[in-house]
Amino acid sequence: MNDLFSHQGEQTLRRISPLADRMRPRSLDEFVGQEAILGPGRLLRRAIAADRVGNLILHGPPGTGKTTLARIIANTTRAHFSSLNAVLAGVKDLRAEVDAARRRLEQHGLRSILFIDEVHRFNTAQQDALLPWVENGTVTLIGATTENPFFEVNKALVSRSRLFRLQPLEAPDLHQLLERALADPERGYGLGKLRLLPEAAEHLVNVADGDARSLLNALELAVETTEPDASGEIRIDLAIAEESIQQRAVLYDKQGDAHFDTISAFIKSLRGSDPDAALFWLARMVEAGENPRFIFRRMLIAAGEDVGLADPQAMVVVEACAAAFDRVGLPEGLYPLAHAALYLAGTEKSNSSLGFFDAVKAVRQASRQQVPAHLRDANRDGKAFGDGIGYRYPHAYAEHWVAQQYLPSALQGEVFWQPGALGWEGGLRRRLQERRAAQLAAAAESDAEHGERLSSSPGDPLLQRWLQRQAVAEGERLDRLRREFWAGATLGRLERVLVLEAQSLLWALDPLEAASEGEVVLTIPSDAVRDRLEAQLQILDQLSRPRLLPVSAEDPDGLDALLRESLDGRGRFERIVARQPWRGLAPPELDLRLSRLTRLAVPCGEIRLLFSAPRLGPAGCLLELLRRQPSRTVPEVLALAAEGEREWLRDEPEAAERVQRGLEALGWTVRSRHWDENLELPLSDDLLARWFGRQAPYRRRLGALLEPPARRRLEGLFRDLRGASLPQPLGHTLLLASRRAPEPAGEG
Repeated sequence: MNDLFSHQGEQTLRRISPLADRMRPRSLDEFVGQEAILGPGRLLRRAIAADRVGNLILHGPPGTGKTTLARIIANTTRAHFSSLNAVLAGVKDLRAEVDAARRRLEQHGLRSILFIDEVHRFNTAQQDALLPWVENGTVTLIGATTENPFFEVNKALVSRSRLFRLQPLEAPDLHQLLERALADPERGYGLGKLRLLPEAAEHLVNVADGDARSLLNALELAVETTEPDASGEIRIDLAIAEESIQQRAVLYDKQGDAHFDTISAFIKSLRGSDPDAALFWLARMVEAGENPRFIFRRMLIAAGEDVGLADPQAMVVVEACAAAFDRVGLPEGLYPLAHAALYLAGTEKSNSSLGFFDAVKAVRQASRQQVPAHLRDANRDGKAFGDGIGYRYPHAYAEHWVAQQYLPSALQGEVFWQPGALGWEGGLRRRLQERRAAQLAAAAESDAEHGERLSSSPGDPLLQRWLQRQAVAEGERLDRLRREFWAGATLGRLERVLVLEAQSLLWALDPLEAASEGEVVLTIPSDAVRDRLEAQLQILDQLSRPRLLPVSAEDPDGLDALLRESLDGRGRFERIVARQPWRGLAPPELDLRLSRLTRLAVPCGEIRLLFSAPRLGPAGCLLELLRRQPSRTVPEVLALAAEGEREWLRDEPEAAERVQRGLEALGWTVRSRHWDENLELPLSDDLLARWFGRQAPYRRRLGALLEPPARRRLEGLFRDLRGASLPQPLGHTLLLASRRAPEPAGEG
């Protein structure tokens, strides 16, 4: 009977619950927005799908999906899921949850996930009570908060959790939620006759400002307070929408992120001389109720730090505006407030006053800082010790200045203030440089002081050590090449990176470290390479490893399989990289591969390809070695073979050029970097077998150039020099391909 009443109560609660609660997504497929952390291939999505969610703290503005995401995890996990609201719960409730979790783990081996909404509301004692059980794994914590967890959550909890920041929803996301609420017959208004006019929908989305809950609450208010017309239809026009949500809520907490972020944006806009942005952020603070005296204090700091001596009047202007504000009050005081902001944004800038802190550093570090004798006070013991003797009175000289030493001798020549080139201090710049030079000269000649020489989810040290070992394992020379390959690349934490035809982990080391919340995929050319890489990866956690994608004879570079994945919703790649791809590929097949590659890249993605080619063939290398030894005679057969190799290298099409032309034909903008590398190639038995073995390509090509006796003489030259190091010049070409996102299609 209790179960019956309980079920009826749940049904009643579901019917009367607010629309925003009824429309809450139940699965990741229903979840709208937050593509940066939940898009295809992203770490959080993969962790949820694999039921490997660790300690999480989700933070962001209201209505962005924090609680919804926790409920989705509850619906997909095999662990026991329970929740607390930090506003209502205390230490007793927390201990009860922990005790139950410990029993489940001991008796049934069942993990427990504890979701704490508004986790920042727990006081220090409550957060400390939770820490030991999170640390030993009794409970897995998922916290949700609108505040910055670095300020409001126990640092120990933060260090043991991955942090994900949810952003306000975009307008297309909010429109999608509106359409879903209007069409859903079970949870929304799909069964009723309801018409939402486009301009009304646009107003609701615009004023909701990224808050899904605010949007759906406004829609519900509009529907529930509007009478149907004669045909039974509820028609929501712009006037009704404006009554339902009349003013955009300004998200601003005077002690939280919004306060610090907004004042930071304001100061940076002043520093950047952008008066429009400065007025916008100033208006946002005033509208949210920020204390104008606080804003004036920050502008006084900006006048000293960022305007400085480029315009000494800036400090005077801001101080006068602050005094005017105190005299007239609000609302007329907004004029001097805006006046000060516009003056600071519009005037010249200099931060040369920061030289003071260089002087402080010198004070703390210099070992001898005695005042020079001629600068000391002569009124007390000047006659006995010579204090003050030799001082020159500047007003007694032309221009009221004379060259003499003022710094301690050990610091003579130090420069703490470098005047900027603009404004008031710009006029001093040249004169100051001349006077400093004169002072140094005077100090060198003076004996006045003779005999008195005075840097969202926790760090992974295991991963860092592993990455370092892998880089060393590839050798110093290849590691230098890796650094050249990735030079200038700014890898994002959320990127998906594709490494084509990977023979080793070398080219994946940088994205594995940087794209920690994204995904790294390697296409593997053979089973032997796959087995070797899997053995190297065993030490890493499952979610930290790259994904190895073996290729097949039908799909030799794995592009077809990846295209099928992208169509199935797995997502495309921000960066696609390879070294020596598509060697020996004919032009039609190469164009097909490049077309597939383009379809795999996101609109603003990057393709980074490295091609390396020898400048000399084997005979050319040996010829170069012999020429370094003037006493050695160069055999005719060696010179003939070297000349033939030069023809081969000249006639072969340049792979990098063909790829560049192919990418440009597909709309990519391609830049290239070229550099040479000089190697020493040990002439070993293995190398000789590779060149002169029965099936060796080099031997076959020599057969078309030399008669058999000449070819045998050439091979004998190489064998006689086994153990020598052949000079091998290499040419490297790095192609960097990028493209702009497509322009949105016009209407009509």
